[in-house]
Amino acid sequence: MVNGVLWRLRTGAPWRDLPDRFGPWQTVYERFARWEADGTWARLLEHVQVRDDAVGRVEWTVSVDSTMNRAHQHAVGARKKGMRTGTNWKIRAARKRARPSAAPEAD
Repeated sequence: MVNGVLWRLRTGAPWRDLPDRFGPWQTVYERFARWEADGTWARLLEHVQVRDDAVGRVEWTVSVDSTMNRAHQHAVGARKKGMRTGTNWKIRAARKRARPSAAPEAD
């Protein structure tokens, strides 16, 4: 099962595409999720980083990019002026139309 987790992480394939030789994908995923929840993956990464840094194999380079891309307001799903979501506004509008007017009626 450990090999199945490593295969999935290496390939990036969906869990359902895990080869049969690793067992049921649900079982492999549950183990992966359990290790993520209990911090096993974080401890493994820390151990590898400390070990490799001690022998000089890690180059700690930080790159900061100040590029900023802005999308047009319509591209990000901004609400259009006057457009409403949900159904409550429809109900309120129908009730408003159904109410008798406050103006005195002509006889």
